[in-house]
Amino acid sequence: MAGIISVFGGMRSSRAPIGLLVAQRCHGRWLPYSSRRMSRWQRWRRLIGAGILMAGLVQGSAQVLKVLPQYLDREGRAALSPSLFDRDAYQAHLRRHPELRHSMRIQVLWRRPAGLSGDLRLRVELRGLTKEGMPVERTLEQTVATAGRRRRWTTVRLSPDTLRELGDVVAWRVTLWSGEELVGEQKSFLWER
Repeated sequence: MAGIISVFGGMRSSRAPIGLLVAQRCHGRWLPYSSRRMSRWQRWRRLIGAGILMAGLVQGSAQVLKVLPQYLDREGRAALSPSLFDRDAYQAHLRRHPELRHSMRIQVLWRRPAGLSGDLRLRVELRGLTKEGMPVERTLEQTVATAGRRRRWTTVRLSPDTLRELGDVVAWRVTLWSGEELVGEQKSFLWER
């Protein structure tokens, strides 16, 4: 059984400064403990471990982690198979052939803040171009429950009529609201332009 003697309780080593652990029981004997004997790798490992523990104690903020806008065909499919490569290829195919698109969904991975009570609102703002080249903007909102897991996927669906009005979606912004306070946001590259 391993045991440790500290400066506060007894024996003091001349090698270790006051306040550090100075002896450790190993194989039935007390051995002096010194931070000088630790390798650089051991010191870094302890420092990183302490940092991870401290980061876990800090309250996290709400955050929109990932947004996946996906076109759906007439059968409601975003991909022909579960493969991510096939999904990306099929999405490119649907972008090139607007006549095959039926509707659209936006999948949002978000994280709720620690200690938040009450529901959040997920707001999706979309900008599109019609066939005539006219810009159109639509906003969709959905209430999301904060109970349960800290990270969660939420799907926001566009009706076929809304997608026809938008035309080609060129930019989007997803925000997470707690009452009137903005607590998380993610936007596409072209949103500001």
